[in-house]
Amino acid sequence: MDEDLKEGLKKIIIDTELKATETLLRWRYKKEGKKIFDNQNIVQQSRIITDQAHQIIARRGKNVWNEVKKVYEKGHKKKEQ
Repeated sequence: MDEDLKEGLKKIIIDTELKATETLLRWRYKKEGKKIFDNQNIVQQSRIITDQAHQIIARRGKNVWNEVKKVYEKGHKKKEQ
């Protein structure tokens, strides 16, 4: 895949994630009757939340991949015996 296309798609995905997070934050504050902060504060909070979500997904994804590798290795060792 062309690198420019990859970067463009990545930017679109990141922007969409941030906008969705901003919308959810505004909805949550409104539902809870809290004061909705200025736009800059919402943007900052949404970036923090999105970054945390990426870290959690990366960590869990590695855990899942490691478990798959363990199962494969166990099965491969049994076949050799």
